[in-house]
Amino acid sequence: MRAIFSYGIALLIVVGIGIWMATGTLVIGGKGPGAGENSVVAAVQAQPLTPEQQALVDAAKAKQQAADDAKKAADQATADAKKAAEEADAADTAGVAKQAELAKEVADKAAAAAKAKAAADAASNEVKAADAAVAAAQKESDAFKTIAERNTEKDGGDTVAPRSVRIAVVSQQAMPIEFPLRGRTKAKAAVTVTAQTSGTVQTVNVTKGQQVKAGDIICVLDQGARKLAVDQAQAGVDQAQKAFDANAALVAKGLAAQNTTLALQAQLAGAKTALENAQLELGRTEIKTDVAGTVEDPLANVGTMLAAGQPCATVVQLNPMLFIASVPEAKIGYARLGLAASITTVAGDKVNGKVTYIAATADDATRSFPVEIELPNPDGKIRDGITADAVVNVGVAPVTILPQSVLTLDDNGVLGIRTVEAGNKVAFHAVTIVKDTRDGVWVVDLPNKINVITVGQEYVQPGQIVDAKTADGEPAAS
Repeated sequence: MRAIFSYGIALLIVVGIGIWMATGTLVIGGKGPGAGENSVVAAVQAQPLTPEQQALVDAAKAKQQAADDAKKAADQATADAKKAAEEADAADTAGVAKQAELAKEVADKAAAAAKAKAAADAASNEVKAADAAVAAAQKESDAFKTIAERNTEKDGGDTVAPRSVRIAVVSQQAMPIEFPLRGRTKAKAAVTVTAQTSGTVQTVNVTKGQQVKAGDIICVLDQGARKLAVDQAQAGVDQAQKAFDANAALVAKGLAAQNTTLALQAQLAGAKTALENAQLELGRTEIKTDVAGTVEDPLANVGTMLAAGQPCATVVQLNPMLFIASVPEAKIGYARLGLAASITTVAGDKVNGKVTYIAATADDATRSFPVEIELPNPDGKIRDGITADAVVNVGVAPVTILPQSVLTLDDNGVLGIRTVEAGNKVAFHAVTIVKDTRDGVWVVDLPNKINVITVGQEYVQPGQIVDAKTADGEPAAS
């Protein structure tokens, strides 16, 4: 019977220790308030709580109190069971009836202790669940805090010394705004040199690909009959001139009437006109080019019969040369006549030119406007139809050149930079990138002179006071 009582008491002691451990009370050490005792709920309460988190903590406190009450009830039941066991042990000589009565009392109190343990276990589980909910809410709240806010809480809030950052003083520069185009070269003109009279080609003075100047003879037609016509007209002029001169001498001597001079003068003028026509017709046998360029097909052959208007050769005018491209309708507002441009061909030739033509209507298929850039080509090195790129200077604008490493994003995902303003306060400036070069990115929409944070920009927030210094250790200018 003693063994039963001993095991019962041991069971009650183990149950009491389990209930105490389940309460979540942590003894850290030291002799401060509570003798170093602390719970999960109290630890969580050290951080600022939101209203939702506070509600969870209050619920956890209530469940903690219930667990404490259950523990007290279990402790009381254990004490009663122990006392009953001692009484039963002392009554071994009192008789069997007394012993049975005491054994029943011990069993009842052991059952009460077991029931109290179950209640304490349930309360302990509720406390653990409440603590887990509070911890989860605290973790979720921390997830939405910035690095700077977490560091501030970790370091003690407003009493922390300003964070050190490095800055660079950057000023705006007047940079050319350039617009790229892709197109091809085109000869300014391809002139067909045609015959102005009919005849057989007697000589061809040029070859394909030859450079010619304005006024050069390309082809010569047979001159036989036209040369005779010139000689005959010249003879007529000579005869009319002699008749006019003889009549003038007679009139001067008074041997001829004055009115006879008019008829001879008309004959002389007619003879001179006939001579000029004959000379013009003879001159048409020499087919000349009116433009300079390169001779291309079609080129007539010797012995070919040409009628008036038929081509003798084609001369492609390569100086000046044209660059043709199309400007999208969204960018046509930048186009202006006279803008300077730099053209680079796929062959590596580079030349400067100016915009000379902008179409008034867009192409229906591409919704873009054709433009032409005229460029000098005195040596004919740039050929017709070569792919080329043009960079058109549309003006200048104030831009700021920044290294890519200083770019960052704000909480809304906006691209920008962090700067130090008056009073060593951090500010955020959104930027627009207009060009990316080896020297850095060109951005607009920034003040004329700024203190850009180059080191530590990811650890500060707008409005935060910082200790800003340049690379040389100089403090930031206010």
